[in-house]
Amino acid sequence: MTETRKVVEDEEGIRLDRWFKRHFPALTHGHLEKLLRTGQVRIDGGRAKSNTRLEAGQMIRVPPLEDDKPGAAPAVRQAPKIADEDAEALQKSVLYMDAEVIAIDKPAGLAVQGGTKTHRHLDGMLDALRFDAKERPRLVHRLDRDTSGVMLLARSARSAAELANAFKSKTARKVYWAAVVGVPKPREGVIDLALEKIGGPQGEMVAVEEDGMSAVTNYRTADHAGARVAWLVLEPLTGRTHQLRVHCAAIGTPILGDGKYGGREAFPAEGIANQLHLHARAIRLPRPGGRWLEAKAPLPPHMRDTWRFLGFDPNGEE
Repeated sequence: MTETRKVVEDEEGIRLDRWFKRHFPALTHGHLEKLLRTGQVRIDGGRAKSNTRLEAGQMIRVPPLEDDKPGAAPAVRQAPKIADEDAEALQKSVLYMDAEVIAIDKPAGLAVQGGTKTHRHLDGMLDALRFDAKERPRLVHRLDRDTSGVMLLARSARSAAELANAFKSKTARKVYWAAVVGVPKPREGVIDLALEKIGGPQGEMVAVEEDGMSAVTNYRTADHAGARVAWLVLEPLTGRTHQLRVHCAAIGTPILGDGKYGGREAFPAEGIANQLHLHARAIRLPRPGGRWLEAKAPLPPHMRDTWRFLGFDPNGEE
């Protein structure tokens, strides 16, 4: 069945073939090239190439992904059955739900979309959040695998378009909490450093690059434990891949547990879990009719333990 998918904010700038690899990991490159050559895959109604760079809000036409020969096996794996424990956990993670939107508290360690070696992911479990809707909910933005916190899901195509526009127009406010190594100087400000995706020994990475894509983050120090660890409140004004992780490392305060961008410095003390300490705390955005949607997610267990260990009071930022 042909479907149309919207490019979400966090996917802006990636190549079309990489986008297909994320969403349809079993689709071969050769088969994708054939679909492109015959015009079956289109972006905003026009033909495209595998190296086309995507922009947030674009609509990608995805044709039926099956081999042309009668009786041939499908080119894409069927979605795996959702384990009962996964479905139950996902349903318990719901923070807010109405007829158009679901807000969930994504756990750290759960990938949002699949990949070559990622078979367990949120996108493959969304049928567990269908509830009384006619269709499965849709992703409208992403979080890194190891980042926890608020994620919004659209329950209809109309809602998906509205949410995507809210993220693209920057009327949506996203607030993250992070524990970082050291205390930034100054203790609050704006990080305005362009970013570019590069290759690396640890897979895809992002680096500060003068000619890269604009990336801006507001930050504020909410508390600190001496000079060793600080609690930052981060508000990204753009949605680049790994933006907060790279920006924090760039100003000399890598996020706790982020060995990819902070190296050994990201693991400064015993008694603190060696996990990424980055949490999508809240999202606030306008809804039709003058309403506002606001959802908050409590700290995940490993960050709650760190806050307790360092004497930070999460209620002080309410």
